Amino acid sequence: MSKVAPIIELHPWLALPPGQALLEWEQAQIDHLVADVFGFHAIQLGLPELDGLRANRMQHRWLALDASYDDWMVSTEETDRRNVLLGHVGERNEGAKLENGALLSLRCDFEALPFPSNSLDLVVLPHALELAHDPHRTLREVERVLVPEGKVVISCFNPASLWGLYQRLGQWGVNPRPVLPQGEFIAHWRLKDWLRLLDLEVAEGGFGCYRPFIANERLWGRLRWLDAAGDRWWPFLGAVYFIVAVKRVRGMRLVGKLKKARLAKAAAPAVIAQKHQRQGVSAQDGNG
Repeated sequence: MSKVAPIIELHPWLALPPGQALLEWEQAQIDHLVADVFGFHAIQLGLPELDGLRANRMQHRWLALDASYDDWMVSTEETDRRNVLLGHVGERNEGAKLENGALLSLRCDFEALPFPSNSLDLVVLPHALELAHDPHRTLREVERVLVPEGKVVISCFNPASLWGLYQRLGQWGVNPRPVLPQGEFIAHWRLKDWLRLLDLEVAEGGFGCYRPFIANERLWGRLRWLDAAGDRWWPFLGAVYFIVAVKRVRGMRLVGKLKKARLAKAAAPAVIAQKHQRQGVSAQDGNG
């Protein structure tokens, strides 16, 4: 069972053994990645079944939901019930605390985040890009709201995996009962190119979940050995991957006391060299 508090009912595929394994693996990875990210403001975009900020210690943390998430994950009836739970009224971004009291929830457009530029220290995107109408625009918006040296943690489904093949079979009509989300899976190399164009420097990443998408719990358990084998022998074929990127600002200059201290330190050797040179000249005059 998932360790995340059940804020809402899980979508049927997340309740299956592969979905539970996915949530457990991603929760462990993100807990490790965000634990030592410091600052004041952090936000998670989408996937409330996963508490991506629970291990982070920032004072202000938010969970934001987008309308496209509802289209992917839940029915219209469930969307209406979730709106009530989140305190959403009409089109206003009115937040309500979750049951565990850890996050403040709001509803907004991921392509137009209601935050000033250079205001957030951490952004977590668990599968938010697959749901976005324009994932590149969503990334640009994330880059805008991040402070210099701020971090973004992204998880995505890997199209070059058994899960990616299963999803494509559903799109082609070969699989009569597709259960995986039908959003666009983004290739690992493509996402890295997008991040590079936005001056978001990739700091680390990884792959996981190598078993095929099997709903049978007993058979799923028997194939557990594939996770260890895949992590060692074919790591780039994991069903899901994560990337951590840091916002770099070109042309940044040191200011204030730090700049003065470094300039003074750099000037000291020149003074010493002049002193030695004068002593040498005096010695030559004395010999003369």
